[in-house]
Amino acid sequence: MTGTGTARTGDPERDTLDKAATENFPVAPFFLPRAWRTDLMAVYGFARLVDDIGDGDLAPGGADARLLGVPAEQAEDRMVVLDAFEADLRRVFDGSDGAPRHPLLRRLRPTVRRHALTPEPFLGLIAANRQDQLVTRYETYDDLLAYCELSANPVGRLVLAVTGTATPERIRRSDAICTALQIVEHLQDVAEDLGRDRIYLPAEDMKRFHVQEADLAAKTASASVRALVAYEAQRARELLDDGAPLVRSVHGRLRLLLAGFVAGGRAALGAIAAAEHDVLPGPPKPGRYQLLREVGLTLRGEG
Repeated sequence: MTGTGTARTGDPERDTLDKAATENFPVAPFFLPRAWRTDLMAVYGFARLVDDIGDGDLAPGGADARLLGVPAEQAEDRMVVLDAFEADLRRVFDGSDGAPRHPLLRRLRPTVRRHALTPEPFLGLIAANRQDQLVTRYETYDDLLAYCELSANPVGRLVLAVTGTATPERIRRSDAICTALQIVEHLQDVAEDLGRDRIYLPAEDMKRFHVQEADLAAKTASASVRALVAYEAQRARELLDDGAPLVRSVHGRLRLLLAGFVAGGRAALGAIAAAEHDVLPGPPKPGRYQLLREVGLTLRGEG
C-alpha cells in the first residue's frame, strides 16, 4: 500500500485512516454493508500503519512510538518500533499483557474476534516491513514473489476472511491479484523507491535488459528501462488475468469491490503503457473514466 501525503491532524489514528482516500484501490467504499466497512477500515489501519513504520513515514514528534511504549531515543529505529508494534499485536489476540496500546490496534481487536481472524496475515505484513529494512534488492522474480507473499497477499486473505468468503481456490486467485497489484505499485514507484535505496525490479531482469541502477535515477527512462518495465508489466497483467475469475465467484457488493481491485490494477497498467513505460518522471495514474471502464470490463469477465 502506498498513500500520498495528507494533512496531519495531530491524531495518530485519524491521520493513518485518512490515508485511505489516497490509496490506489478502494479500501472500504460506501456501497459495502456498514459492518464490512468498519472491519475493513480496521484492517486497513493496521496495514497502513505498519507500512508507515517500515517506510519511516510516521507523523513527526514520535506519537506512534510513544503509544507503543518505545523510548524517545529509539523512536527513529524502525526495527525497534516494528518489534513494539508486533508486541502490541499480540495483545490483540491473547490479551495476556492487557489491552493494546495503540488505538488502531484497539480498533482491530473487535474485528479479530468477530471473524476469528488468526495472527498469521498480520505477522506477514510486519515481516515484510522488517525485510524492507534488511533487503533492498531482489535477485530473481521468485525472490520478489516471496516478498509479495508477505507484503501483499495477506491483505486479500483478510478481505476474504472479513467477508466470510474464503476458500482455497479463492485464496489462490486473491494471492495472484494482490501480488500483481504490488508489482504494479513497484513499477509506478521506481523513482520513489530508489530514493529510499530500494529496487524491486529483479536484478536478473535488469541484467537481461542491460539496465544499470544508475539508469533508474535518470529523469526519463531509456529504451532499455522502458523494455524492462513493459516486461514486468506483462507479468503483472498475467497475474491479474489469473486472479480475475475470483470476481465472478462471489456475488453482490463484494463482486463490485473485488472488480475494483482488479480494475485498479488494469487501469494502472494502462496508464503505464500510455506513458510508453516511462515511469521515472513520476507514477503514471489512470483517469476516472479509464478506471470505470475497466470495472465494467472486469464485471463482464472481459479485459
